[in-house]
Amino acid sequence: MHDSAPGGTATGQPHDSGPSFVERRKAALRHEIAREAVRLFTEQGVTRTTGEHIAQAVGISARTLWRHFPSKESCVRPLLTAGLDSAVGALRNWPADVRLLDFVRGALDSGDLPPAEPAVLDLVRMTRTEPNLRLVWLQAHDDALPVLADVLARRSGRDADDLRVRVHAATLNGALRAGAEEFALRRAGAPDAPATELARCLYAALGAASEGLPY
Repeated sequence: MHDSAPGGTATGQPHDSGPSFVERRKAALRHEIAREAVRLFTEQGVTRTTGEHIAQAVGISARTLWRHFPSKESCVRPLLTAGLDSAVGALRNWPADVRLLDFVRGALDSGDLPPAEPAVLDLVRMTRTEPNLRLVWLQAHDDALPVLADVLARRSGRDADDLRVRVHAATLNGALRAGAEEFALRRAGAPDAPATELARCLYAALGAASEGLPY
């Protein structure tokens, strides 16, 4: 069941300037909706959860919910994009004289990483078995492609539409997704795994990507 409404969509795109008070309140509500959606999806399943259930759990009307999200599955998007936005933000500070794997290794060695939110890890694991959640997850990464291409284009001096840049951006994007999924799966078996395990997963995924296609 794909419980949806024709209301407005959520772009999840970052603002160029600092968010206003209204925007911060809107973002906070969207994250609260996302967390309640994940909780309900985990407790009673995606199929048995409706948009009305999510709205009731948050304490808002279904009409308000549909103003923020076009479907019940899309309610989780803020949690899925948070980590991706963080990774993209870190890449914007990637020093020009440092190779990507060395940059990730530095993050791993520093140990200065935010703790992984359990709801996010639950959600990423669910995207493997829930097709509609998988679509939201893949769409979030697809939306990040032009941002990653822009980062790589500025670094290489090429155009963001250059085929080589687009292929590299897609490779980087895929590695980030695979690394996040691997971390979520590992934490399922070891809930107390340190946050640095995420950096290790990303490092391993990026290392595999940097090998090219050895087939």
